[in-house]
Amino acid sequence: MARVKVALPDTFLFVVQLPVRITDLNYGAHLGNDALLSILHEARVQFLAFLGTAELDPATKLGFIMADVAIEYKGEAFYGDVLHIEVGTSDLGKYGFDIVYQVKNQAGHDIARAKTGMLCFDYNTRKLRSVPPELAAQVG
Repeated sequence: MARVKVALPDTFLFVVQLPVRITDLNYGAHLGNDALLSILHEARVQFLAFLGTAELDPATKLGFIMADVAIEYKGEAFYGDVLHIEVGTSDLGKYGFDIVYQVKNQAGHDIARAKTGMLCFDYNTRKLRSVPPELAAQVG
């Protein structure tokens, strides 16, 4: 069986700390895969705000749409853990880029690596749009 491998960038641009909540646990009493994706979503929203943008600007309806996601699980996380999520970018193209995440617990143990492929999207026309030059300069 082929395994997903997420390549990490040379540098990370942003770090956020998020707790594992009781509602994030699955029947194995550890962080569920669906909850990890939600935690990555929160990290992404905070990262985009750090860059001065948002997933969706309600006034202009310009934002991003997720094209794909890959998660490489490395270890378990449990209720009470504080996840340290380093966020960086890779693969800048005309219409988007990848956001890459390295997730560790408070003890520094690897929990996961992930990437989300984000495309710039105009929700008015329902079409892709080019990455704005000022954003490209930050993520390139």
